[in-house]
Amino acid sequence: MRKRYLFFDIDGTLIAGGYASGYVPDSAKEALKLLKRQGHFLAIATGRSNAMARPIMEELGFVNMVSDGGYGITIDNRLLGIKPLPKEHIVALVRECEERDLPWGLQVDDSDTRLVPDERFYEATHDIYQKTKVVPGLRPENEDVIYKAFVACEAPVEHSIQALKNLPWCRYQKEYFFIEPTYKAEGIRAVLDHFGADRRDAIVFGDSENDLSMFMDEWTKVAMGNAVQALKDRADYITTDADRDGIYNACAALGLF
Repeated sequence: MRKRYLFFDIDGTLIAGGYASGYVPDSAKEALKLLKRQGHFLAIATGRSNAMARPIMEELGFVNMVSDGGYGITIDNRLLGIKPLPKEHIVALVRECEERDLPWGLQVDDSDTRLVPDERFYEATHDIYQKTKVVPGLRPENEDVIYKAFVACEAPVEHSIQALKNLPWCRYQKEYFFIEPTYKAEGIRAVLDHFGADRRDAIVFGDSENDLSMFMDEWTKVAMGNAVQALKDRADYITTDADRDGIYNACAALGLF
């Protein structure tokens, strides 16, 4: 069988039910086993940081991953590196947030913890997705690298923040939004080039707006049934919902096992 290079988003694709109560359907686990048996290359492609994605990666037996929205690459369980966000643009963002009295936070290492200068971010969000650590005097100028940033506000305030014109961002939560890479295709290309693989042999699976960054015409694009319409409009194949055997049904329909 022709070897294919498969890249799976996590939330809403491999995981059904939302980030707080999500689960991996048994049919998806079975599909992954059958794909491995057929000799296909399997990888996760996620906006999550390497540290936040690694538990699900290990649970499902993956050893390859595009993390950090395309800026992190893991091959054979070895993290090759994570590209940081441009610090000067984060400095400008924080300055504007402070002028507008918007709580903010930073992720400055590969961990499950964001740093904040005071308690206001947690008070505004009560977020449980990541741990939040108060570091009095926190300044982006003083950090060696910045991988993500966070701003507490409700939509559509972000559309009026001028510094965001120079930064990628996504909103997953009502209370705050993420400044994080949205270049999954960049990471996928790096993995394919690492193995000298033909880009036409790649297949990507996704459901949300941040997956638009990997829905490129260079390869096959599969949208989950629960995907946003913009993703379905770009897809080569639309499968059933994540909680209705979407992964298994797509792989079977594409003749991957």
